[in-house]
Amino acid sequence: MNSAVEFPLTLAELSFRAAGESVVRRTVLPSGVRILSEHVPGSRSLTIGYWVAVGSRDEKPGHFGSTHFLEHLLFKGTATRSALDIAIAFDSVGGEHNAMTAKEYTCYYAKVRDRDLPMAVEVLTDMLTSSTIDPVEFETERGVILEELAMADDDPADVANERFFEAVMGKHPLGRPIGGNPDTIKAATPEAVLAHYRANYRPQDLVVTVAGAVDHDVLVADVTRALYAAGWDLGEHAAPVGRRNGHPAEIHQGNAVTVVRRPLEQANLLLGFPGLLATDERRVTMSVLTSIFGGGMSSRLFQEVREKRGLAYSVYSFAPGYSDAGLFGMYAGCTPAKAGQVAELLLSELHRLAEHGVTADEMKRASGQLSGASSLALEDSDTRMSRLGRAEITLGEFVDLDEALRRLALVTADDVQALAVELAAGPLSIAAVGALDDDVFAGIVPASSRP
Repeated sequence: MNSAVEFPLTLAELSFRAAGESVVRRTVLPSGVRILSEHVPGSRSLTIGYWVAVGSRDEKPGHFGSTHFLEHLLFKGTATRSALDIAIAFDSVGGEHNAMTAKEYTCYYAKVRDRDLPMAVEVLTDMLTSSTIDPVEFETERGVILEELAMADDDPADVANERFFEAVMGKHPLGRPIGGNPDTIKAATPEAVLAHYRANYRPQDLVVTVAGAVDHDVLVADVTRALYAAGWDLGEHAAPVGRRNGHPAEIHQGNAVTVVRRPLEQANLLLGFPGLLATDERRVTMSVLTSIFGGGMSSRLFQEVREKRGLAYSVYSFAPGYSDAGLFGMYAGCTPAKAGQVAELLLSELHRLAEHGVTADEMKRASGQLSGASSLALEDSDTRMSRLGRAEITLGEFVDLDEALRRLALVTADDVQALAVELAAGPLSIAAVGALDDDVFAGIVPASSRP
């Protein structure tokens, strides 16, 4: 494979060989169900994922948290399986199964031996298509989710992260917490969650991805048989749901500074700006920038904040991207008395990078770090399965390791500096949790920008 392979929604069959002699195949059924596999030579296990391109950002007012609520409920039983039956099915073969709700998708997945793929397909299909949404289980799971939210609220890093997204994204749906909040979960009704389930879990919404020891033809047959058994009409023709609009959204910043005061020994501090879309061609440049700036023990933030000054134990940068928005963030955990100093240092390091650029040695190290990390990640079938899902749902193209490394080699120091200049010119947002005064960041954010 010498370049990215596009995934047209109208193409019924696609097959190609990727880096490492893996074989990628893709089938779009007439009903709109999409099935993708990556056969990896030498594998004896596989990871399978059932995806729907619906996440927390898609929820309507009054239904916030319903996507995550539904994710929990699909494990609680169907007409033919109890919650215990589902758990036993995977435990009895040494497999793993779980789910994740994100801002733009939900995925139910399992990792099993190759011989156990039919069981995984049967159980995951049953869960996704035939959940009973039992009222008693609904109330039980409401309590579980409230405990999950309480656990997250006891974690200052989680709280800071949620407030940071709200600060950068403002009222954009990406700024909302994925799991909702206690009030929205207490207000959720079985009828509302069931309506969400029926509206978004249809053949044209479903994407199945498998990576590892998989035979594509057997996979398609197993999935088709399981969906028929569940009562889905696969004979009805429907186009797969379209991918999200990739045009940049108009983002209006929330509070420039958000301080959550808590009597903690450490302040959890996040600073950042709007970033890049998931489909932006400069995402690879962002990866290089993040590596150099705050991606490892040799990064600028680690060296300046931790090694030279001893101001933090954990310090790093990150840059998630979504279909129509993204953000660039810097994190540090430090003593509350040093929070203002650390924030100034984080910001000054970004401005220094924007003004003076990066060195040839830094570019070389970043290339080595990213190349090695990408190669090592692909030793895991979970990563390959997720790559297929992201390619189908978000990107519309498949990028193998060779193509990723080719794109990485094209990034220049000038590209990195130009992106740093753009990021640093954006509206600054700060979120912090700890024993902090309201004016701790007064020297960084102008008073006119503070709430």
